[in-house]
This record gives sequence, structure tokens and C-alpha cells, in this order.
Amino acid sequence: MSDGLPDSLIPYDEIVQEALRAVVGRVLGTVAESGGLPGEHHFYITFKTQNPGVDIPKRLIERFPDEMTIVIQNRYWDLYVDDTKFSVGLSFNQVASKLVIPYSAITGFHDPAVNFELRFQAAEGPDDGPEPHDAAENDGPTATSIEDGSNVVAVDFKRKK
Repeated sequence: MSDGLPDSLIPYDEIVQEALRAVVGRVLGTVAESGGLPGEHHFYITFKTQNPGVDIPKRLIERFPDEMTIVIQNRYWDLYVDDTKFSVGLSFNQVASKLVIPYSAITGFHDPAVNFELRFQAAEGPDDGPEPHDAAENDGPTATSIEDGSNVVAVDFKRKK
């Protein structure tokens, strides 16, 4: 007899991750439709730069070979959102760049104005996890720290074997 619960044949963790990434798409879609961010809202979006479908300038991939954080706040343009990805224009060291990011590449979403955060499991791969990365580099204000007790939603399913 097994001492734990059996492995699920339904991929609940993948389903929940996909649903939460859709929240990011819906929020960005609302911003794109309205033509701008309401009030003090702004977003820090962390994503895997090597994920399939990510299309960013080569110089950014060289600088951030694993993971990168962007800020959508004051200086962004051409925000386009669909069911699987978003694209946005941002400036990095005064150089305009267009980024295309599938929701499946996103590992974190944070709106400091209301202290709301979503964290996603990184896609499983052969490496031991993401390497530390520099803070957001696109032109904008500096990041603020997250306090404990915030509205952080982290989904981390562990299967017992």
C-alpha cells in the first residue's frame, strides 16, 4: 500500500498556471484597449528570454541569457495583446525595442501600486533553475521592494510519490 496520494492523471498544475497567465493577458488587454495605465498602476513582468516564441533584440538576449524583467509604466508604446502573447515597445539605454512575449514565458507579474503579484513555475528543463538576473533595465523608475503579507499568489504544486 502506498504511503501517499497517487499521482494525478489530470495536469492540475499546468491548468492552473495557464489560467493565471491568462490573468496577465486580461490585465494587459484592458490597458491596451483603454490606451493607458489607470491611476498609479504599473507592471514588472519577468520572463524567460529563451522560451519558444519570445522575440527580443539579440543584444538583450546576450545581456539576459535566461530571464529578464521589464517595466511597463511611463515610457511604452504599441502594446498589442492576443490570446497567447503580447508585444510592447520599450526603450533600453535610449534605444527603442519591440518585444514579443508569450504568456507561457512569463515567470512573474507584479503591480506595485496595489501590491499584487503572481509567480509562475519555470518550465522544467535540464538546468538546476534560473540564474540570478539584474533588475529591470528599460528606462523607467527603480524597482520597489515587496513586503511580507502582500497580495502575492504563488502556485507551486508538489506531487508526492
